[in-house]
Amino acid sequence: MAAMGKYRNIVILTGAGVSAESGIDTFRSAGGLWENHRVEDVATPQAFVRDPDLVHRFYDMRRAAIQEKLPNPAHAALAELDARWTGDLLIVTQNVDDLHERAGARRVLHMHGEHLKAWCTSCDLRSPWRTTLIERPPCPVCQARTLRPDVVWFGEMPYRMGEIYAALRSADLFVSIGTSGAVYPAAGFVRDARELGARTLELNLERSQGSRWFHESRLGPASEVVPVWVEEVLA
Repeated sequence: MAAMGKYRNIVILTGAGVSAESGIDTFRSAGGLWENHRVEDVATPQAFVRDPDLVHRFYDMRRAAIQEKLPNPAHAALAELDARWTGDLLIVTQNVDDLHERAGARRVLHMHGEHLKAWCTSCDLRSPWRTTLIERPPCPVCQARTLRPDVVWFGEMPYRMGEIYAALRSADLFVSIGTSGAVYPAAGFVRDARELGARTLELNLERSQGSRWFHESRLGPASEVVPVWVEEVLA
């Protein structure tokens, strides 16, 4: 991988593999379960209509759990890159935790929402939120009791896609870290970036489903391969 001078604009996609070493479970198992729940029961709009208490309990537990986790060396390395990179840089994360920000990264876009926010479906306000939602607390602005987790569920559109595609169009380098390559539209970013002329790099525990689209793949735990790569780029 070339030094800083060869690239100016970088887009980084991060997935569950970045936070796994901080103790945050990956999205779901091969059997389709997410912490022993069927995805269809806790991660769709239909599930929320059918059994809102179950969905709220599930996300209340996850919201509490992530606040006890700490960033790992992969988060720290990306935060250092963010701080020192003088070109354009965007960290697009599929993760709904706040570990990138707690490590110090600022140029972060959460395409799947954030656990530590609540969305009022009445007034469309998204508010910082660290406590539970199952008691149906009122919206801080409109007072309606229509708050839900600000997390993108299956069947919903990811956030800020226009910004993401604009960044991909101007990227010289696209890096995917800790992703399975199974969930679209994020899984298609590497193909988009490569067809637009960007160099593509995969840093992953194992090859992803879209591995063939990367010019280079480096395999290993994110806490090991990401700091090494960042050090090379900033050398």
